[in-house]
Amino acid sequence: MSLHIELEHHRRTLIVRLKGELDHHTAETVKVKMEEAILRGDVNHVVLSLKELSFMDSSGLGVILGRYKLITSRGGKMVVCDVNPAVYRLFEMSGLFKILSIQDNERLALSSLEVVS
Repeated sequence: MSLHIELEHHRRTLIVRLKGELDHHTAETVKVKMEEAILRGDVNHVVLSLKELSFMDSSGLGVILGRYKLITSRGGKMVVCDVNPAVYRLFEMSGLFKILSIQDNERLALSSLEVVS
C-alpha cells in the first residue's frame, strides 16, 4: 500500500493528514513535503493527523521526530491527533508522547495551539 499526504494551511498552522502506510518506502517523501511546507510557508505550528494512517514503522517515527525538531527550533509546536491503537502503541514504546502533545481530533489539536500561539 502507498501513502497519501494532504497538506493544508490553517492560519499559521500546517495540517498534515497521512493516509496509508508510513514506512521506509514513503518516509523520505513525507519528510521532504513537510519540510518544504514548513520552510516555504508562514508556519508556526504543525498538526499531524493520523486518522487514516494504517501502519507506521521506525522510519515514520524518525520523520516525525525530525519535523518536530525543525518546528520547535523555529519556536513552534507539533500536535498529533487521531492516532489509531497500533500507531499509538508505537508512539508509546518510543517515548515520543513525552515530548509530543496528543489530541483526540483536529479540532482539539488546533484549539490547543491557539491557546499557545
